[in-house]
Amino acid sequence: MSLSCSDCFSDLLCGEDSNIIFSGGGDDLTEYSSPDVEESIAELLEEEREFAGINSPSSHQEIDVSVRAESIAWILKVQRYYCFQPLTAYLTVNYFDRFLYYHHLPKLNGWPIQLLSVACLSLAAKMEEPLVPSLLDLQVEGAKFIFESRNIQRMELLVLRVLDWRLRSISPFCYLSFFALKIDPTGTYTGFLTSRAKEIILSTVKETSFLKYRPSCIAAATILSAAYDLPNFSFITVQHAESWCDGLLKDNVMSCYQFIQQMVTNNRPKKQPKVLPQLRVMTRPSITSSESSSSSSSSYKRRKLNNNLWEDDVKLSSG
Repeated sequence: MSLSCSDCFSDLLCGEDSNIIFSGGGDDLTEYSSPDVEESIAELLEEEREFAGINSPSSHQEIDVSVRAESIAWILKVQRYYCFQPLTAYLTVNYFDRFLYYHHLPKLNGWPIQLLSVACLSLAAKMEEPLVPSLLDLQVEGAKFIFESRNIQRMELLVLRVLDWRLRSISPFCYLSFFALKIDPTGTYTGFLTSRAKEIILSTVKETSFLKYRPSCIAAATILSAAYDLPNFSFITVQHAESWCDGLLKDNVMSCYQFIQQMVTNNRPKKQPKVLPQLRVMTRPSITSSESSSSSSSSYKRRKLNNNLWEDDVKLSSG
């Protein structure tokens, strides 16, 4: 059976409505609060249940946590180096984890893991970035192994086959704008809420504990954490989030939110104790008796000299 190009790349195309993408700022609020969007969110929630087993830590190969964390740390470095979107880094980790779920590598450290990281990052960048560096230029920020382009391309094809060409993965980013508008229907603070939530999401991808949470749960928890930083919305609780859409489980959102708040607190730089500058107090030197007598003697001599001069002046004036 022959496949057309459109069939092959149907999963690589963005599924959002173009009206949402190209609408103006004011229309955005209407679009995200329309019944169609509510229905789209419900469909996403239903679809993400298909991948629920993949996100379970017990379903992954016995990869060392430190090896995974090291790979993700390198991915985040390259993301910052090239100013890639946060979604690019998240998708890279998503492909990385899904590949290890479906496929067993002969060696779970060293060059195979590095090659997988490069291939997943390249695929994610091609999905999300308008400009993608060459495969050689992508291997920056202390890459332990440098691979030829043809080897990376072969790994990319293996990843695509293992993932069944399904690169359009559901992520927490799909829900952020929708949940932000649930908190702030006016749209005044939605930019801050989504931006802060993206930062929190990237800070959690290295933690295997978050693999058990669904994307919608992570999105709700990160938006709640972002809202906590704004005094106007600090009253928003998990009970409010439960009403944002059907399918959000309060206990799961609460557990994820508490985990995030603990991480945010631990990663927050500790304030250094204030050290008052030591003031140097200058004291007048004490005057000794000898200095005092010397001073008085010189003063007396000046007076006597002045008196003599004055007497001479009187004599001269009388003469």
